[in-house]
Amino acid sequence: MITVVDDRGVELTLEAPPRRVVSLVPSTTETLFALGAGEAVVGVTRYCVHPAGRLEGVTRVGGTKDLLMDRLVALEPDLVIGNAEENTREIFAEIEPIAPLLVAFPKAVDGALDDVRRLGVVMGREAEAAALIERITAERAALRAVVEAGPGFRYTYIIWRDPWMGVTDDTFISALLAEAGGVNALAGRTPRYPALLPEELADGGVILLSSEPYPFKERHREELVRRGVRADQIFFIDGELCSWHGARLVEALPALRGMAPVWAARWPAR
Repeated sequence: MITVVDDRGVELTLEAPPRRVVSLVPSTTETLFALGAGEAVVGVTRYCVHPAGRLEGVTRVGGTKDLLMDRLVALEPDLVIGNAEENTREIFAEIEPIAPLLVAFPKAVDGALDDVRRLGVVMGREAEAAALIERITAERAALRAVVEAGPGFRYTYIIWRDPWMGVTDDTFISALLAEAGGVNALAGRTPRYPALLPEELADGGVILLSSEPYPFKERHREELVRRGVRADQIFFIDGELCSWHGARLVEALPALRGMAPVWAARWPAR
């Protein structure tokens, strides 16, 4: 018997590792394959694009917030994996009468590592999970060694336009950037993803325009410059690196190790 507790505090018990898994979380889909459990994945969302080339033929069950329940039911899953950030409570309520449900909600790197460890237990891949955690932990230590002696950087991370929206310190994105010495200019704001006026960003530190969920382009940088933000203050960033927990941390942490000193030189936090 396998028993774990998800991030809602709900206990899940399975008789054996699941053989028909539906993942409603792009980063979890990637992590399942990284753990060697990809053969069990029978359903994913349309936003699940990694690992590239490994998801052909896997049934798409809609989006993270607009699930196609008929497709999910037809797959007869013995486990559905969701995320409280990506999916809605209404979706979870629909799924629970149909299949076992495991929900994650990591808000920091430690929580992401716990989620990897739990996935390893559920999928019968504990050794693989331990190896992945060891790699992530080594990259985390290397990043900390680089940033500890530096001044850190002040930043505003932008995820949306019309309205412009950022992230507060109550998010995984902010926690990950804190690992790189980032000090969030929106710390303490509510809600977790507040609307902003472009004029506010002139004093927002380094402005990070994410590639997702809104695909920022050069024209958006130019728009901010017209509204008073300096061009050398604005950087584009891969949203997958900053918001995908799990296996993607192996890539994200060393990438931040290279970017953090550049940002700190532009807008030191102290």
